[in-house]
Amino acid sequence: PSGSMMPTLLVGDFILVNKYRYGIRLPVIDKKIFDIGQPERGDVVVFRYPKDESVDYIKRVVGLPGDRIAYHGKIVYINGKPAGQVPAGVYVGSGSGVSMSGASRPTEQLDDRQHEILVMPRTPGLEGEYIVREGEYFVMGDNRDNSNDSRFWGAVPEANLVGKAFRIWMNWDSASGGVDLDRVGMKIQ
Repeated sequence: PSGSMMPTLLVGDFILVNKYRYGIRLPVIDKKIFDIGQPERGDVVVFRYPKDESVDYIKRVVGLPGDRIAYHGKIVYINGKPAGQVPAGVYVGSGSGVSMSGASRPTEQLDDRQHEILVMPRTPGLEGEYIVREGEYFVMGDNRDNSNDSRFWGAVPEANLVGKAFRIWMNWDSASGGVDLDRVGMKIQ
């Protein structure tokens, strides 16, 4: 459980993942035998963490192979162009996410997709520029100031992709009293 994908995913969310979205792999040896598609910018993906492949992570694809990604002033730049952001108010958290209350909650535009992110305006963030190599994807958490992502450890190799997250099937957060029925069945944007 992590708050790195707030507000899209909350601590306690159980998700459904399409493991065949990016290809069919042989079990055990994990070799791709049939290519179905590639991640698109904005997809929320599950992958094996490159620093410890026994651990699954979930983040949003921001950079595709060949892209130049920069992060400055809480804004993502893709090939020199800023991703659009529209203010959407202040985040009010509950349960395990109450500590993020007061964060700015802009809506970010990645290509033709929109999703909310969280940023803490006065918290310094890791800034820099990155070139995404062929066969790799640059991923970031939607909770930009509280995410261990590609800014820290580099891009995700295509071979580490597990699948695309598409729906929340349940939320159990004991800090907010148990099951949150409002989140059951929500589509992951």
